[in-house]
Amino acid sequence: MKMKHNLKIQPYPYQREGIDQGLQWQRLIIGDEPGLGKTLQSIGIINAAAAFPCLVICPASLKINWQREWEKFTDRKTLVLSNSTGTTWPYLIQMRMYHVAIVNYESLRKFFVWDTGGAKSFRLKDVVFCPHIKMFRSIIIDESHRVKDPSAQQTIFCKGLAAGKQWRILLSGTPVVNRPEDLVSQLSIMGRLNEFGGRQQFLAQYGEGDNLDELSSRLYSTCMVRREKAKVLTDLPDKTRCDLYVDISNREEYCLAADDLAQYLREYKECTDWEIRRKMRMEALVKFMTLRSLSAKGKVKQAIDFVRVFLDTGKPMILFCSYHEIVDELCRAFPKAVRVTGRDNATSKQAAVDAFQSGKAKLIICSIKAAGVGLTLTASSNVAFIEFPWTYADCLQCEDRAHRIGQKDNVTCYYLIGRGTIDGVLYNIIHRKKSIANQIMATDDDIPTDEMYFNELCNMLLNQDNNEND
Repeated sequence: MKMKHNLKIQPYPYQREGIDQGLQWQRLIIGDEPGLGKTLQSIGIINAAAAFPCLVICPASLKINWQREWEKFTDRKTLVLSNSTGTTWPYLIQMRMYHVAIVNYESLRKFFVWDTGGAKSFRLKDVVFCPHIKMFRSIIIDESHRVKDPSAQQTIFCKGLAAGKQWRILLSGTPVVNRPEDLVSQLSIMGRLNEFGGRQQFLAQYGEGDNLDELSSRLYSTCMVRREKAKVLTDLPDKTRCDLYVDISNREEYCLAADDLAQYLREYKECTDWEIRRKMRMEALVKFMTLRSLSAKGKVKQAIDFVRVFLDTGKPMILFCSYHEIVDELCRAFPKAVRVTGRDNATSKQAAVDAFQSGKAKLIICSIKAAGVGLTLTASSNVAFIEFPWTYADCLQCEDRAHRIGQKDNVTCYYLIGRGTIDGVLYNIIHRKKSIANQIMATDDDIPTDEMYFNELCNMLLNQDNNEND
């Protein structure tokens, strides 16, 4: 009986003699490990080739991040497809008002598919696509291991959307999740499966875990580039922070609370009586806490999507949050995760840490207050925050659960920031106003009552409100 083996993808030179370099860079998989810039590499390729319009397909939690990266590093305008652009996006792209369209996997049917023949299961030949997809010259498919199942609807849609495109770039830190067969659909979407003899020959040659060194060599000589964090660690700082902007699901409720707080802060600034101002400040702090809570709750759905995408890489993650109901929702979404919260006794906490450190659990959900100090969680070099502490000092404490003696890798810290919320204000204070935050040195997750910190929050929130109304 033959044993199945995972394909170990080793770094290989980017270019090889005898290869059509044009095709190599037009249809490829960028397989870098997380945190090494796959997004920017693909943007650079498409922008250098001026292969517009471009369609980006990505997980829902990464749509805003893709938009920010395009507009940060290029002068191209991006359109995130939504209900408000459901019928107008073809016109907006055709008139060159936007160069890039960004859509999540779950919305492919809504925006691009007219008919699937009426059956629950269907093939690509049964799908009638919107004719406007022919406008796109290039396509980027992020987290392409999501389309490894050839019978899945998202795989079928992606293959149809990619057909005929001159530029097809797939991104995945784990293009091979379980077995070499995972590559078949991805190679097919790129239009390069025939270079490996087609599906049947590919499976006959590599499907049982045979000839994997040969497969790795062929991939790197034709259509794959990959860098591993350990191999380029000398070029990286010991800690990297990535801010990921996401939409919140409770926008209306949040805006009502934000308007109420803004009005209250304006009254506070006009008040001249010291004692009244002190009392108003205490009341405003409660409103700040409410706003922070609403933002956190609104991010949960996107956070779950982000964590699922990350865990698909096979790497462990430390996830920080604060509110009990958010912890409970995360635990329901990830039943195999372990947790360290204020509701857990010392024995349970240690058992969770041991399970994570030993590799038995890939996700540990941590309360900022309960797990922010004292614990060693060096089994992971990746830390994510759904909510963040109020000060830079507390932020460092949480990050340093992974960034401490025993850690061999660069630590990457992901901050999920609710777009247009108090998150941006708080994140600014934490990481760009360190001199202010360092004067507080709070020892837990309670909001600092220091007047200078409060005034900074107040001014930045009101300025944010004014900017959004301009």
